[in-house]
Amino acid sequence: MEPTALATLTAWCAVLGWFDLRHRRLPNSLTTTGAAAILGYALGTTRFTVAVTGGLLLAALYLAIHLLAPAALGAGDVKLAVGLGAASALGGAQAWVWAALGAPVLTAAAGVAVLAARRADHGVPHGPSMGLATLVALIATAS
Repeated sequence: MEPTALATLTAWCAVLGWFDLRHRRLPNSLTTTGAAAILGYALGTTRFTVAVTGGLLLAALYLAIHLLAPAALGAGDVKLAVGLGAASALGGAQAWVWAALGAPVLTAAAGVAVLAARRADHGVPHGPSMGLATLVALIATAS
């Protein structure tokens, strides 16, 4: 991914992460616009099909979890998975896998930290971990 696209993705993830931490929700206007922008970017490359597949696969995984345990994962996370799945797929299969596995690990670590600080009055939002895991995976697997 070129530096300008990565910087734009980073800014989008930061805004979404801040919003999720502050308001405990991910607005449709941000998740869908970002996903559309990522897919529009992918359309200008030779990897559009890969991006669509990555977005749909990650969203399907998140949707299954949301349907099985709605309190564990919100619908906003499912919608965010479309864009982040597409973005990580643009980095290749290894980046996609690292992003998909890294987000739950980061959220679990944050949950443990919250419990250790005895501030467990509510759950830990997953959106910030999704963005961070995707960015780290893209940077770590860049060739």
